[in-house]
Amino acid sequence: MIQIAVFSDVHGNFPALNAVLEDIKKRGIQQKFCLGDLVDFAPWGNEVTEKIKHLNIPCLMGNHDERIAFDIPVVPLSKHSQEETEARFIAIDHSKQHITKENKKFLSALPFHLKLNYKVGKKHWSIQLVHSSLSSNDTYLYESENDEVFATMLKESQSDIVVMGHTHLSFKKSFENNKWAINCGSVGRSKEENRLASYLVLTMNEEQIIPEIVQIAYPLEETVHAIEESGIPNYYADFLRNEKALML
Repeated sequence: MIQIAVFSDVHGNFPALNAVLEDIKKRGIQQKFCLGDLVDFAPWGNEVTEKIKHLNIPCLMGNHDERIAFDIPVVPLSKHSQEETEARFIAIDHSKQHITKENKKFLSALPFHLKLNYKVGKKHWSIQLVHSSLSSNDTYLYESENDEVFATMLKESQSDIVVMGHTHLSFKKSFENNKWAINCGSVGRSKEENRLASYLVLTMNEEQIIPEIVQIAYPLEETVHAIEESGIPNYYADFLRNEKALML
């Protein structure tokens, strides 16, 4: 049996990252992979990036990492309200001003995709890691997407599993012959009602792959207060301070 952990979308939320890493450690899982978006929306972009570097966790380049690394202009998105659009511009500018040159260099060199192959007994399992899709790190693929979209990704990547992030909403979709399309959710800016930090555990044996979405609590108020004391708009603190999250 082999187990690996996959997480994504930390977005500068250091307390959430530490909670996830501690949970992975308690489970005895040695191999960890990150699907990107280390920065933006919480004030610990440098600390998160340096932790990933220090632990040598293989990490992909998310769309936010790319924007900060190469100073790409921010473009308004039609799905955002005026309030979120204004907050997003300020929050991303905060990262551009505070992420160190060394960390920007690290972000600029992250890979776009990562393909894994694990051999368990006589069985090889092929796992394709992407931030959002095979062709882009800024495509929104939700659980409601037509199954054919994910089936095509599995076929094009010649993999048994495609694991993605980006949307901040976790899901698992199974296909024939033990194939899966999985979103591991978000560590630091979950859009799920509970706002818990989310990540994926994959357990592989010779017969099958067993995916588990893990959701854990973290010191959310610590992150909320840090956002409120930074130059990041309180919009992102209010987002995390979801009433349903505080009731759990």
